[in-house]
Amino acid sequence: MINKVVPGAAEAVKDIPDNAIVMLGGFGLCGIPENCIQALLLTGVKGLTCISNNAGVDDFGIGLLLKTRQVKKMISSYVGENVEFERQLLSGELEVELIPQGTLAERIRAGGAGIPAFYTPAGVGTEVAAGKEIREYDGKPHLLENWLRADFSIVKAWKGDTSGNLIYKGTARNFNPMMATAGKITIAEVEELVPVGELDPNNIHTPGIFVQRIFEGKNYEKRIEQRTITK
Repeated sequence: MINKVVPGAAEAVKDIPDNAIVMLGGFGLCGIPENCIQALLLTGVKGLTCISNNAGVDDFGIGLLLKTRQVKKMISSYVGENVEFERQLLSGELEVELIPQGTLAERIRAGGAGIPAFYTPAGVGTEVAAGKEIREYDGKPHLLENWLRADFSIVKAWKGDTSGNLIYKGTARNFNPMMATAGKITIAEVEELVPVGELDPNNIHTPGIFVQRIFEGKNYEKRIEQRTITK
């Protein structure tokens, strides 16, 4: 079996070049690759096109990369928690493609499955439909949407083995599994790294064939975006 382990986040992301297309897993702040984001900050890489469900918050997640102007374009479905994102968007400093969340998920899944395009009713009659082919199916108009693929996909899992097999935990099994299939190079950071044979094959969510680099992360904060409590 191929050992895909690298020493840490710095080694995993060191060859991501300027102007790369990068997918970053997670939903809100759940299941995001915290270590790799911090490592990207240190590399100083510029001009990134980031494909992610969201843009993080101002001082965490992708929001850190926005603050240092390392992101050229965001392809996302939700960006409502980030003031710096809003400022860059309104000032014209940042390119943004907002996509309905289901469409974003399916475009990424299609990229991993090798399906170049598909039709969906989501977005018909809105700005999302601008410039896109429309075809009628079952009496309803549908938009033609293209797949999404990346130079690098960076995902976060709960457990992984040295061959890159991954298990996600709870809500962290969100955009991570589909993004793992849609990158030319997939980097996985895991909370616990085990030898091959330690994971139950029936519980593996991402087979190691999709993963090129893996490492055991550390110092996870696991922040909560909106904490609601009773008095």
